[in-house]
Amino acid sequence: MDVQNIEDLWIHLHWLTMLAEQGTYTAAAARLGVSKAAMSQRISELERAAGISLVQRTTRSVRLTEAGQQLVDSTRNQYAQIASSFARVRELSGVPRGLVRVTAPVAFARQQLVPKLPDFLSAHPEVRVQLEVSDKIASLATEGFDLAIRHSSEAPETHVAWKMCSTHSVIVASRAYLRRRGMPQAPEDLAQHDCLFYPRPTGDPSWSFERIGARKGAGSGVTLPVSGPFSANNSETLRDAALEGLGIALVPDFTAQAAVLSGKLTVVLPDWRVTGAFAEQLYIVRPYASHVPRAVGLFVNHLREGFASGFSLAT
Repeated sequence: MDVQNIEDLWIHLHWLTMLAEQGTYTAAAARLGVSKAAMSQRISELERAAGISLVQRTTRSVRLTEAGQQLVDSTRNQYAQIASSFARVRELSGVPRGLVRVTAPVAFARQQLVPKLPDFLSAHPEVRVQLEVSDKIASLATEGFDLAIRHSSEAPETHVAWKMCSTHSVIVASRAYLRRRGMPQAPEDLAQHDCLFYPRPTGDPSWSFERIGARKGAGSGVTLPVSGPFSANNSETLRDAALEGLGIALVPDFTAQAAVLSGKLTVVLPDWRVTGAFAEQLYIVRPYASHVPRAVGLFVNHLREGFASGFSLAT
């Protein structure tokens, strides 16, 4: 590549920065919306123009050389500032537009978040939402997400966070199962039942309860071991197993809500509160940034308003 002006390399430098953030040509190309071949070609052109190797390639990933890392470190902030300035200019038109990239837990996204999207997208036709559904905690800055939904006991201190709503854990079963096995009247009765649980990395499975309205202190709570024919690391799967009559499942209220309100599942031990199972807050978080695109701010407001009342299970 015969480079006459440094301006000819601006896009190459930006793509090198993206490669450094994503770690592979495939991921960087997907983030930029280009082909892997185009990505590789631009980096090769940049190396030829620089006269030095900028990337160390392996079969699974890439690492920047010292020269490549120095180049990225010295230009990353400038590109971020350009992107921020352009976003501000675009918003002068008064019409919210752009892409909002969101990551959210699987069960919450499928059961609660997706049904909230039509109203938002209808009200803002120039805005697009890209949702990644995963129970893994993604790095917002590295993976390019604008927002994340976190099911957590407390807000992360490393991000800007808003409490979306409270949530609590419930145990539910199908009517067919309860007709066959009977309705538990106290937590101790669960020893006679098939329990469907979320496997934990250490110790035997156990569920903890506090009687609703009881004063805190001795005798106000109980923890007991549970067992059953099925366990899963996804609350939606546990709910589906309960719908099939396999047993009594412990899940977050947002996973059980639709099935309980439709009468397909029944809340078991309604006078007892499950403790220590799943987190009791849902947060919206975003990376710290000097400028927040208007579309992102509008989506945050939409979610906070839409979920302000939580997840009622009362019919």
